[in-house]
Amino acid sequence: MALPPLDPIATLNAALTGRYAIQRELGVGGMATVYLAHDPRHGRDVALKVLKPELAESLGRDRFLREIQLAAKLSHPHILPLYDSGDAGGALFYVMPNVEGHSLRDRLATQRQLPVVEAVRIAIEVAGALDHAHRHGVLHRDIKPENIMLQDGHALVADFGIGKALDDATADTLTQHGMSVGTPAYMSPEQAVGETVDARSDIYSLGCVLYEMIVGEQPFTGPTVQAVIAKRFVQTPVDVAALREGVPRPVARAVQKALARVPIDRHETAALFVTSLSEVEAVSTRPAAPEKSLAVLPFANLSSDPENEFFADGVTEEILNALAAIPDLRVTGRASSFSFKGKAMDLHAVGEALNVRTVLEGSIRRAGQRVRITAQLSDVTDGFRMWSERYDREIDDVFAVQDEIAAAIAEKLKSTLLQNQVLSTQRAPESVAAYEAYLKGRALLYRRGSSVKPGLEMMEQALRLDPEYGLAWAGIADTYSILGYFGQVSPAVARTKGGEAAAKALHFAHELAESHCALAMQLLMFEWDWAGAERAFKRSMELNPGYTQAGVWYHLFYRGMACGAWDEAIAGCKDYQTRDPRSGYLAAITAFIYAITSDGPSAEEWVNLARELAPDAYLTLWTRVQFLMSIGDYPRAIEATQTALAASGRMVNMLMLLGLGLAESGDATGARATYDEMRSRGVREYVSPTYLAALSAALGDTDAAVAHCQEAFRLQDPLWSFARGWPGMQALQALPEYQRLVASIGLPGRPVDFDA
Repeated sequence: MALPPLDPIATLNAALTGRYAIQRELGVGGMATVYLAHDPRHGRDVALKVLKPELAESLGRDRFLREIQLAAKLSHPHILPLYDSGDAGGALFYVMPNVEGHSLRDRLATQRQLPVVEAVRIAIEVAGALDHAHRHGVLHRDIKPENIMLQDGHALVADFGIGKALDDATADTLTQHGMSVGTPAYMSPEQAVGETVDARSDIYSLGCVLYEMIVGEQPFTGPTVQAVIAKRFVQTPVDVAALREGVPRPVARAVQKALARVPIDRHETAALFVTSLSEVEAVSTRPAAPEKSLAVLPFANLSSDPENEFFADGVTEEILNALAAIPDLRVTGRASSFSFKGKAMDLHAVGEALNVRTVLEGSIRRAGQRVRITAQLSDVTDGFRMWSERYDREIDDVFAVQDEIAAAIAEKLKSTLLQNQVLSTQRAPESVAAYEAYLKGRALLYRRGSSVKPGLEMMEQALRLDPEYGLAWAGIADTYSILGYFGQVSPAVARTKGGEAAAKALHFAHELAESHCALAMQLLMFEWDWAGAERAFKRSMELNPGYTQAGVWYHLFYRGMACGAWDEAIAGCKDYQTRDPRSGYLAAITAFIYAITSDGPSAEEWVNLARELAPDAYLTLWTRVQFLMSIGDYPRAIEATQTALAASGRMVNMLMLLGLGLAESGDATGARATYDEMRSRGVREYVSPTYLAALSAALGDTDAAVAHCQEAFRLQDPLWSFARGWPGMQALQALPEYQRLVASIGLPGRPVDFDA
């Protein structure tokens, strides 16, 4: 006669006598059964989860309890706490509060789509819980709507700890019982193929959950588990903004980033995901664009010769610069405007992205000595064309056309264009060829790194064609300032040639903002004339408040590095970033300042923005190295430096950072080899003694470091005077001789805090 089946509740009650009284079953999942139980000692009802016998057997009691104990230490407002765990007659269990609410899955079953604001709030709460757990070394591994409880509308994440225990069990054992770690619909690609996972895997799963809350379905669906997993490797989820009206563009970008196939392309931490979603709320409530606000989109090149791209871009930039000088007109910066180059986008979307009321667009067709320029100004709110014109001229008249377009836009927007102070400050160059050479030089200069010297050659070509071209002279001076700062030429060369160029720029174009900015950098970098540099910077910004380079260099080099007023430097750069929000350059500079001030989280946020906007730019690569050095993550800094070295043609300044990273990570042999390579290269090219001093100091060679320091001081090396700002140079900054010499040059700011 067959024995009657055992009553599981009765069995559990017998094993848990005096601890818990099981009342009834609440539900059954793939790996556990949940019971409502009473805790007599504390007089409360709890949820008691009992693992299935086959799973408990594969995990083992000790492994299970060890991982549960780690999770029990987590304390966060959006983590469902673990009260207890144990072994009840061979049944492994853990105890949680009995939530007086329901799960997110229950909510989605009754309401397929949640309001966007509520979905974002829930995602922020879950991400906050994940960030707390990740910082304590705990991954969840199974984020899904079933594990997100809702109490009074707020999220509580359940089942921390069980994922790690399951992951430690053998895959074969789990497969035999039809189980796996994670849920296919929410599983990251790396988790799906059994690779090692980190915090970014949980972020991916949360991205899937947020996608479902907004759209009403999971990002990947299919008839089988295998089909769902396979789609992760071959398909990109449809943009949530395309599937549901009213989803802000930043929300869609945040979801897209969280669902990137490769972990490195996702948010590095759950805190950054929180930041991006919090920024969404700020963006969604921003005020309407100012009435007098404008974006100048890159004019399309309709000529057959692709070389005319430089010409078309130059015409666009000249018009943009002229309009940016109008005090009562808010003009979006170059980088943000040019981010739409080659993209066919609805003008309303452009206006939303750049927060402007009007957009100027156009085209250029060049044939022989003739050029046709068309331009039109539109109101992005309704698409109304406020003004349009076509200009058929000789090629040499293009400069007059630029002025005419700027004047017409100013008239339509009822702004005052100061003719004598803006349009007539720079005479037209003698030839269009000189203009094009200058434009190519500036384009190369924007790229930094190994592109700067080729940019210098193009500027020099422009001056051979027109020796009185003021803009080109200013470009030459800027180039030598950059070369000097990065140690690519000696201070003597940068001072002599750059100073001469700045003087000529002022002579031929005295009222150009570019000329005064060029002078300011020469005075600051190579003459240590702090007062003169400040006057020149302020004059440049007065002549053209929209000239980004002057504003950024003033705040970074003068207010920050010279004066030590880093809060003001950050505020100034952020102000320019609001005018040019898609500028990778501005994001990289802001990240660098945060790295200098040891604000790691903010530096990381801005580094990630720079990588999103300009992933291959030299300044992005360089700033990321500086950030990693500032937080002491030398293994990743070394890896990032190797990437930047390859991209830059092994520039010496990046080689120095590699040496510092190796020295700080304990690889003295590698650091010494890097130092020897720098000394060897110094035989055939200029190598900054500041670089050698920093690496010598890091290696503990004080005598050599002091000698290099004194040589840098003798040469008036700009790197030496600003070395106090660079991360990774603590050993150099601690040298008494370095401190003495820095104090002797009379920097205008507050005293250097060398103990910081």
